[in-house]
Amino acid sequence: MKKVATILLAAIGVLAIATPAAAHVTVNPGQATQGSYARLAFRVPTESDTASTTKLEVQMPENAALESVSTQPVPGWTIAVTKNGDKVSVITWTASAGAAIKPGEFQEFAISAGPMPTGVDQVLFKALQTYSDGTVVRWIDPPKEGAEHPAPALNLVPAASPSSVPLADNNTGTNNGLAWAGLGVGIVALILAGLALVRSRRS
Repeated sequence: MKKVATILLAAIGVLAIATPAAAHVTVNPGQATQGSYARLAFRVPTESDTASTTKLEVQMPENAALESVSTQPVPGWTIAVTKNGDKVSVITWTASAGAAIKPGEFQEFAISAGPMPTGVDQVLFKALQTYSDGTVVRWIDPPKEGAEHPAPALNLVPAASPSSVPLADNNTGTNNGLAWAGLGVGIVALILAGLALVRSRRS
């Protein structure tokens, strides 16, 4: 019984640690390819037990400007796009009456952005979450272990090396060559069989 109680307490402790982390504002998926375009969704849960989320403000990465950013409509929410020159710098989603994210619920706010920067392994989308009671949660901390309000982080991986493409092409060419050779042998065999049949009939 003591062992069972110990295991249960440990499990509860793990859940207690994991639950707050799962409630953070995040960007999904958490990984994209350098130089590519990606659909990114900011997942926003309401952590308050008494207030609803009424506004989300997301700042584009400071260390790498994105050439193209477009938003996907969210029913019941208005979208305001702020630009710095010709680049999008901030996107703000504001809930209309009845569309706020209630306690225990979450909403996703999607964008299409790119091309993703090269030579950078991570970009941050700092976010401000506003509640109906006026509380503002600033998700702007570096995303390290123990951070109370980590910013949504997108990890970037290098694009696949093009050196592997010729190998695939060569294999394809070899396979095609073998296929044509087999077809040629089959045609010759048919011709020889036809000639043999004609000769046998004449005989």
